[in-house]
Amino acid sequence: MSIKAKQVAGVTTLVVGIVAVLSAYHLASLAALNLRDTAARAEMLAQAIVQRTLQVVPQGGADLYAAIRQDEGVRSILESTVAYSDNVTYAAIVDTHGIAVVHLAPSMEGTHMPDQPNLAPLLQAGLVAQLLAVYSDRTYEVQKQILSGDKPFGWIRVGVPATLLRAQLKDALAAAGGVVLAALLISWLVAMLLAQWMLRPIHVIQSGLTRLGRGELDVRLDLPEHEFRDLGSSFEAVSAQLSAMGRSGASTVIAQPGAATDLESVMDNLEDAVALFSPRGELIFCNKAMDVLFGGLRPGGATDSDGPLANLPGDHPVRQIVERTLAGRRPQGPVSVKVTAADGSTETDELERLVMSHSIEDTNGRFLGAMLVARNLGYLSHIRTSLQYSQKLAALGRLMAGVAHEVKNPLNAMTIHLELLRQKLGRQLVAAGGNARGGLPEAAPDVDKHVNIIASEIRRLDEVLVGFLKFARPDELKLQPLKLDALISDIATAVAPEATTRGVTLKTDCASDLPEINADPGMLRQALLNLAINACQAMPNGGTLRMSCRAAARHRVHIDVEDTGVGIPPEHLGRIFDLYFTTKEKGSGIGLSMVYRIAQLHDGDVEVQSTPGRGTRFRLIFPQA
Repeated sequence: MSIKAKQVAGVTTLVVGIVAVLSAYHLASLAALNLRDTAARAEMLAQAIVQRTLQVVPQGGADLYAAIRQDEGVRSILESTVAYSDNVTYAAIVDTHGIAVVHLAPSMEGTHMPDQPNLAPLLQAGLVAQLLAVYSDRTYEVQKQILSGDKPFGWIRVGVPATLLRAQLKDALAAAGGVVLAALLISWLVAMLLAQWMLRPIHVIQSGLTRLGRGELDVRLDLPEHEFRDLGSSFEAVSAQLSAMGRSGASTVIAQPGAATDLESVMDNLEDAVALFSPRGELIFCNKAMDVLFGGLRPGGATDSDGPLANLPGDHPVRQIVERTLAGRRPQGPVSVKVTAADGSTETDELERLVMSHSIEDTNGRFLGAMLVARNLGYLSHIRTSLQYSQKLAALGRLMAGVAHEVKNPLNAMTIHLELLRQKLGRQLVAAGGNARGGLPEAAPDVDKHVNIIASEIRRLDEVLVGFLKFARPDELKLQPLKLDALISDIATAVAPEATTRGVTLKTDCASDLPEINADPGMLRQALLNLAINACQAMPNGGTLRMSCRAAARHRVHIDVEDTGVGIPPEHLGRIFDLYFTTKEKGSGIGLSMVYRIAQLHDGDVEVQSTPGRGTRFRLIFPQA
């Protein structure tokens, strides 16, 4: 609901509620008054019947009830009951056993009359109880006892049904309903007018914020109400401050702590120099690269002699293309320009830039200004050189892979023929009288030693070639959306025997609702398994291995493998991902290199934190799928 709807609903509900409560109170008061009036009339009738009955009793002789039944005065009073009060339906004299002696309806005489609730206690009850009694279907009685001397003789019972009492309130109820309905309509109209009047300043503020969001500067609010003048003054001060910031360049705003947005951060990290100008030529924004090139820009002025490009000559290409774009509202350039860095940060006097200017329009075609872009040709040349170098390295890698493959085949042949040589030498020495024991005879220990050295070196060379081929041979990634909780569970199962053997406690923390990543399951499993096994081997005296996953900023996912082992010396941290570098006695130096390569193949990264004696944490960072 809008604020206006809430205000109208609140005012209407309050007014209607008050009117309904007052109407209910009025209705209850009428019901109580009607009850008291009916009770008083019934009491007078009962008293008259009692007086007449007391006159008849002394003359009745032995059959007192028969005398009362035959007395015309008693019956006349009973018959006048209905005429005397509209709310009374019957009157009767009953004996002490509840048998009707005389009844307004002669057919009821001699029958037992059921007990009905007495009206007297209801008169002492509250208004709500009386109103509920009136709207019930019960019949109440006014009861008066008749005494003959000191002995009870009978009862006078006058019936008052609730339906007759309710009928008298019908007109009052209809009037109350009309009052509530009228109050509803009037309060709704008044609330609408009141909301329109009270919410006008909010609408004015909202309109000002909308204009401010569209880029209009120095927005002022028309708030005549005294209560909102302070707010209007504050708004205008903020608008003026934003206008001043815009004229001083957005780079000044960005430099303030906590003021940078993601877009501005991206703009500042661009190699291209970017600047925005308003239709009047005022500098609105420039990133750091543009500030380095043209540090003499003067925010807040036009492109004339006092403008932000006043430090450039009138025939300078940069100044000309900006002025032409603002005048003709059409893009200009690109042109190649040599400029001098304003901060003197480069060793060369001039830097070559490809400069172009674009016109900026909103969705309605309204001209908003010009955008000046100065592209770093040197940086593009550097990228081109890097790409060419990468292509050469890829070709060299393929060449080296082919060479390694060709070297591996002779090594296999050398291993086979070395074993054949061992067997032939053994047979010849045995034939010459030597004593062979599963290898060369004891008579030729030097031959056996040299053969073993050759075999060992061939195996070592083969392992080096296998490791090299893993890096040089191009891999075919089979990327697919991968849930990390299942992968971490599989890794924990595979590492559990190694961890149990070394007394390592294994802990995992990976939520099932973690975002998926695009990865090759086999390669990622190999990388995590290498890290987990290395972590177990780094804890010879036991410890804790923790594998966890969590979502991170900028749509990234972190996978941590953390141990409490011996740690990595600081002097080795810079080399742990180098191929064949290892600090283990029997290590190959391939595992961590493979981890780093797999992370790069997945457009990810690897971070390492280690404290000697306390442990190491490897963090793999991957983009979300």
